[in-house]
Amino acid sequence: MIDKKWIGHHIGESTLPIERGRLKFFAKAIGETNPVYLDEAAARAAGYADLPAPPTFLFAAELDSGAMFGLLETLDVPASKILHGEEQFEYLGPVVAGDTVVVSSQIKDIYDKKGGALEFIEIESRVTNQYGDPVANMRSVVVVRN
Repeated sequence: MIDKKWIGHHIGESTLPIERGRLKFFAKAIGETNPVYLDEAAARAAGYADLPAPPTFLFAAELDSGAMFGLLETLDVPASKILHGEEQFEYLGPVVAGDTVVVSSQIKDIYDKKGGALEFIEIESRVTNQYGDPVANMRSVVVVRN
């Protein structure tokens, strides 16, 4: 069982540069066809300063930072036992190519179901841009199979 003492634990911060090539790659990988996410001229015509990040990009970028794997190590949870439970996003401002975002995360809750056969780690993250402006809040749940 994961010790509930970790509730409220600040996981840390990840600084993530938002690169145009990475945004295009991500958009293509998820099957996005809206030219706003693929063409700089279309993005600017839509009012963006550059290519905007597709809706779930920030979650994927946070995973790339390795913070999740560090958390699992801290909690002594083998990666082979986890499942992605859910994710939620609240967008507060645009994130575009050329921005640098900081994702700050903490454990909001740890609970179990089915007599401990499944444990849940609820994580809340706040995303700010290079100016310190909040641009997104994220919530994710990791399921641990015991």
